[in-house]
This record gives sequence, C-alpha cells and structure tokens, in this order.
Amino acid sequence: MVKRLVAQELVLSFVPDPEQRLWRTVTRRKYQLTRDKVRFQNQLESLLEQAHIKLSSLVSDLLGLSARRMLQGLAEGETDPAALAGLADHRLRAQPAQLRDALGACAHLHPVYRRLLQMALEELKLLEEQIEKLDREAAELLQAHRETIQRLAEVPGLGVSSAVQIIAEVGPEAEAFESAKGTSSWVAVCPGSNETAGEAHSTTSPKGNRNMRRLLNQAAQAAVKAEGSIFEITFRKFLSSGMGYKEAIWAIAHRLYRLIWLLLRRRAQYRERGPAVSAKSRRTRAARMIKELRKLGYRVEGGPLPASTVA
Repeated sequence: MVKRLVAQELVLSFVPDPEQRLWRTVTRRKYQLTRDKVRFQNQLESLLEQAHIKLSSLVSDLLGLSARRMLQGLAEGETDPAALAGLADHRLRAQPAQLRDALGACAHLHPVYRRLLQMALEELKLLEEQIEKLDREAAELLQAHRETIQRLAEVPGLGVSSAVQIIAEVGPEAEAFESAKGTSSWVAVCPGSNETAGEAHSTTSPKGNRNMRRLLNQAAQAAVKAEGSIFEITFRKFLSSGMGYKEAIWAIAHRLYRLIWLLLRRRAQYRERGPAVSAKSRRTRAARMIKELRKLGYRVEGGPLPASTVA
C-alpha cells in the first residue's frame, strides 16, 4: 500500500477542511432534530387517539396553526367542542360540525391527558426553537456563500435549506472533485457495474455519502412534480420507456447532481428548459425563496443574480 501511495496510484478519500466540517455538524444536527419532530408528531397522534380525540382524521397537519390552537385550548382546560372548533382557520377543509364531533371527548377528558398534552406542546416549542437557532447558525457560517445558495435554490426540487445542506457536504465550489463523473461516484448516485465475463449481475448503486443521497432522493421526488420543468418531462420519458419508478427517480437524482456540480464549479445560474413554466410560477417560486433567505438573515436585492454562465 505504501509503494502504491508513493507511486500516486491511490486516490485519497475526500476529507473536508475544519470549516466545512463545522458546516456539516450544524446541518446534520438540524436534520436530526427535524427527524425528531416527525417522530414527535407520531407520538402526539398516538396520545390523542388514547384520549379519544380524532383530530388527525380531519386535519392533515397536527403541527399546523389550526391544530395547534385547538390543542393548546384543549391543554388549557377547554371543555366545549364548539369553542375548540372555532379556533380553526376558516380555510381548513374540515367542517365545524366535523371538528365538534372529533373533539367531543374533551367534555370529559381526564386532567392527566391535558397535562401530558401541555408537556408535548412545550416539547414541540423547544424543538422548533432549536431548529430555528440552527438555521440561523448555518446562515451565519455560510454568509460568504449566499449567492451560491441562491443559485442552487433556484433548481426545481431544491430550496434554501437543501442548498445549505448540499454546500455543507460538497463545498461551495465542489473544488475536491474535478469532474461530474467523479463527484457522482463519490455520492454513489450512479448505477453500479457488477459485471463478470461480460454479463451484468447487478446495477445497484454502491454506498456513498448517505446525507447527499438522502438530499438528492428528496430533491428528485420534488423536481419531477414541478409541472412543466425539464425534470418532469424527462421523468415521464423514463417511465414510458419501461423504467420502474424507483429507477427513474434515481436517474433524475443522477442528472440533478451533475447539474448541481456544474452550478458550483462554473458558478452558473440555472435557467429552466421546460416548455410549460409560466412567468407566474417563476415569480411565485422567487418570492418564496426570497422570503426564506430573509428569514435566515440574508440581504436579498432585486434583479437577476450576477452570473456569467447559464446551466
């Protein structure tokens, strides 16, 4: 091994510098807390089921504003189902009569359940505060790369949060990877090549950076739902050619990551190639990204991003 290393026949593993490792620590901790929040929602639903409160059958998001107001009223001792139902937003699809029926058990709910619910809401508040602090911490650490974050966030399937995590994993310019092929191999977002005597035995992707694989899988799932985007069109072509859903999603993830590498290395700006993307949808997406960036403390100016290259 030493001889091969001296002969420069070995490719060393990618080890980020201390600053980038700090970025990873913050973004990965945020992901862990986000998973805890999802687990917490399942536990909250179980608690409500034990208390015979059927709110989850009518409200899609138990952690949304309407559900949270009703749960807070329930925890504070409200016993009138109509009063609790009145706390819901008028845009909620569930009818007031349905909500009153789902909350009917509150009239004789045991005080222990109310105290447990109050504890759960306090735990939720703490989780959200920690996630928000980590968001601000990551934004401060990556303040110098805010333009790169904006460029990545414009790609269908991505957003500000995904862009921050990607930069934390591969670097602001992906300088450790000389080619898109090399970085795809490192992430392991490319098909495997288990072949013997000219016969392919498996095309399962090898193990790679699992955080990037997770991000790309989620981004691909969202990108193919962006109506009129090039990713949606390509995904439909894959399906019509006989490719399975999982294989097609992974192929989109591969293309998506090669695009990300181009945006990082060439400092290019993304331009949608799909035929059915309207000006209204672009404005809506831009407004959403600007809102997210300003929430993190970035200063966003009007006009197009400065970029010499378009990808």
